[in-house]
Amino acid sequence: MTKILHTRRTLLAAAGAVLVTGMPARAQGLAPTPTMRGGANNYLPGAPIVDRIGGGGFWMTGTVRRAGDGAPLGGQRIQIWAHTTEGHERDPHSHGATLTNSKGEFRLEMPQIVPAFGQPHGHLAYDDEAFETVFLRPVMGSASDTTLHVDFVLKPV
Repeated sequence: MTKILHTRRTLLAAAGAVLVTGMPARAQGLAPTPTMRGGANNYLPGAPIVDRIGGGGFWMTGTVRRAGDGAPLGGQRIQIWAHTTEGHERDPHSHGATLTNSKGEFRLEMPQIVPAFGQPHGHLAYDDEAFETVFLRPVMGSASDTTLHVDFVLKPV
């Protein structure tokens, strides 16, 4: 009897997924990254693409993939900003952008991130036109960390 109930539940869940999304639940693939609360704080549209922000010493790294199939997305613009040893996150010189390589990877060196409002955190954004905008505000494990890795999964517009 339990096996029949489990089978019915599975069938009902799958039918519900098709009704809501138009696709079977397993065909949805990799879900898009949701925007984080506070991620857009002190965002400056159009930050320039740079080789490095300030004097460096801290590495912001990550990947960018397409929702659904998880394909790596090369040539995508990622903006990065933070409260660092060289400036506040609202300062234009604390902002910069980089492009992903053919494997969907990005790396940008910047000054050491320091706590703001009690938390060491960075801000990252995908803000181009081909995919939905995503703002992230990842918190570091420790103020002494010298890297922060962030992954984006983008949903086409």
